[in-house]
Amino acid sequence: MDHVNYLGTGRRKSSIARVVLVPGTGKIRVNGKDPEEYFSVKSSLIEVYKPLKATNLAERFDVSINVEGGGVSGQADAVKLGIARAILKYDESLKAALKAEGLLTRDAREKERKKYGLHSARKDRQYRKR
Repeated sequence: MDHVNYLGTGRRKSSIARVVLVPGTGKIRVNGKDPEEYFSVKSSLIEVYKPLKATNLAERFDVSINVEGGGVSGQADAVKLGIARAILKYDESLKAALKAEGLLTRDAREKERKKYGLHSARKDRQYRKR
């Protein structure tokens, strides 16, 4: 029997997640660890499972995820997008279900660069009148 892998890439802030969906029993590994162990924040864990729950495919695939860069929430959102894109490669007809949950939209917000003469991107020095 010939196994087909479905690949998806997700990005958010400075995080990049490479996701591989393999037909299986529902095991998920994030950088070689259980998702519960890797994503200690409960809300991040919920985000990771969203695409699989929206399409009822949680028990049909083993998911292998390699994620790097950024922090916990950025990585969780990158993983979410990667899984959604991999599911789309598996079955294009699930696009409506994923789109309704807003899982196919890449969140393009990035950190704004610091400008010279300012404390941060927009914060100016304190103004003293006297």
